[in-house]
Amino acid sequence: MEALIARGVTKRYTAHTALDNVDITIPEKTIYGLLGPNGAGKTTFIRIVNQIINRDSGEIKIFGEPLQEKHVGLIGYLPEERGLYKKMNVGEQLLYLAQLKGLSRKEALDRSKKWLQKFEISDWWNKKVEDLSKGMAQKVQFISTVLHEPRLIILDEPFSGFDPVNAQLITEKILELKENGSTIIFSTHRMETVESLCDHIAMINKSKKVLEGSKKDVKESYRSNTFVVEHKGALSLTGTSFQATGQKALGENYFETLISANGIGSPNQLLSELVSRTEVYRFEQKLPTMAEIFISLVKGEGDEALRKHLQEA
Repeated sequence: MEALIARGVTKRYTAHTALDNVDITIPEKTIYGLLGPNGAGKTTFIRIVNQIINRDSGEIKIFGEPLQEKHVGLIGYLPEERGLYKKMNVGEQLLYLAQLKGLSRKEALDRSKKWLQKFEISDWWNKKVEDLSKGMAQKVQFISTVLHEPRLIILDEPFSGFDPVNAQLITEKILELKENGSTIIFSTHRMETVESLCDHIAMINKSKKVLEGSKKDVKESYRSNTFVVEHKGALSLTGTSFQATGQKALGENYFETLISANGIGSPNQLLSELVSRTEVYRFEQKLPTMAEIFISLVKGEGDEALRKHLQEA
């Protein structure tokens, strides 16, 4: 079953189209990266799923059912703009928000204490939110987002303001939530996080979806038939289907060579040629990073420009 299916979702304002006929399919129990530059339409889509605003047209299904008010209880939403009540104590805050999501006071109390223990912050229970640092408050809001064990979790820039240690802690908890059966929609500008966490991605640019698929398939579709080889000794590819496009010395008689297959030779053919001509230490196909794909699509450079960049890099 798919966790979420959106078909033809459109949202217009008086002089602006925020979403234009957007289709998105999010597999269940995955981490799904929702990418795009500022103003592309990502937050509008998230707000529609959370029923904060209405779409003008199109349909959305959550776990096989048309999106309805009852689905609010299945969703945990961490907005980019944090929104805790500053005068309330941390404990009171968590109990209040959990009960809004349908938990009994006892369930809310038990789960709140367990999550505070997971983050080793049990002594924060009686602290006022206004006395917390930004990072501390974000931990509390993250807990409030997942406390009711939602099947669908939407995280909008969840690492904003976190130092590397706490960012790693949140990453571990996100992976635990996935292992426990949650589906996570993950909106971020941090491409290194997309590389390490996401299973599938979609990219929205200028209100339209411009890319969607598994992370592996997306990167594979942008491959440039360029290979990086570390080797010992001289290397000549004369008389082959391959061309060395760059080389740098890594040490005495030790080199890294960039090789283009020009769409003719296969990886196995290249490896066979290399083994007979030099001593190979490392062999890998050069695939684009998510950051390179993101920048290329936002700038409107197109597929060929990205492949050319990779061949020259």
